[in-house]
Amino acid sequence: MSTVLMVVIAVVIIAAIAAAGYLAWNQARTRRLRRQFGPEYDRAVERHGGRAAAERELLSRQHRHEELELHDLEPRQRDLYREQWVHVQEQFVDTPEAAVEQADRLVTVVMGERGYPTRDFDDKVAHLSVEHGRTIDHYRRAHGISDRAAQKEATTEDLRQAMVHYRALFEDLLAVPVEERGTVPRPGERRGDEPQARS
Repeated sequence: MSTVLMVVIAVVIIAAIAAAGYLAWNQARTRRLRRQFGPEYDRAVERHGGRAAAERELLSRQHRHEELELHDLEPRQRDLYREQWVHVQEQFVDTPEAAVEQADRLVTVVMGERGYPTRDFDDKVAHLSVEHGRTIDHYRRAHGISDRAAQKEATTEDLRQAMVHYRALFEDLLAVPVEERGTVPRPGERRGDEPQARS
């Protein structure tokens, strides 16, 4: 076998190994992003029309997220916000629209306390999706209902759903242990009974 042929074979083998390595690395990155972002990954693929562009966007979010100075809430802060949330839910019975507005404000306050940006909705979603990808769709739905409520186009059931969606992100932001999440009354409920919102 000639030296030239041996060199060509070696180059082909090295190229095949490099291609296989790149493919494995690329697939591992995709799996990691899917795990991290959850449903947000599929949403990005759909919005960008393909996996490559979606992954570039998600990696860009990660990079911007790393620049934030995030921190967990102290237990005392967490308990205070949970009490405020219960109060907001209790108000839902008499004033559903006002309760939804307050829920939105409280979620935004907690975001700020954790170190997230709180001005632009799209910016909030992009930053939150890095660590809260599995609950960020709840925030989008709640925000959409809040917008409809501001136009007087949301029903009481819509508003109840907004509270449920806000609550999902709220608990995620507080890092409330799963076993404790059921102790907070559901929207429209007072402790000990289950009244409906008054019309």
